[in-house]
Amino acid sequence: VQLQASGGGLVQPGGSLRLSCAASGFTLDYYAIGWFRQAPGKEREGVACISSSDFSTQYADSAKGRFSISRDNGKNTAYLQMNSLKPEDTAVYYCAAQAGFDPRCVLKGGVYDVWGQGTKVTVSS
Repeated sequence: VQLQASGGGLVQPGGSLRLSCAASGFTLDYYAIGWFRQAPGKEREGVACISSSDFSTQYADSAKGRFSISRDNGKNTAYLQMNSLKPEDTAVYYCAAQAGFDPRCVLKGGVYDVWGQGTKVTVSS
C-alpha cells in the first residue's frame, strides 16, 4: 500500500505546477484524497481534498481560486493543479488517502490513513 507524489520542482512566481499522487497496492475508489504541505519551520497544513463518493472538494483559504484538486480513479491517481504560484507556496507537498466512501472530505491530517513521501515545490525568481 503506497502513495507516490510527484511533479514538484522550481517555478517562478506566477507560474504553474501539477502534482500527481499515484496509488499502488490499493484502489483509490473508496478513499478521500488530501493534499497537505509543510514549509520549513512551519506546521503541516491542509491544502485541498476531494471526497470518494461524489468528488466534492474542500480548499484552504490560501488555495482557493488558485489550486484545483481532481482525481482519475481509472488511473488510480489524484492531482493538484497549482496556478498563480507565490513564494509562500514553497513547501514539501504530501498526498494522503482516507478510507471510506463518503461525500465529504476534511483537511485534517490526523484522519488520513496512507501518506505519500512528499514532493518539493519551490517558488522563486
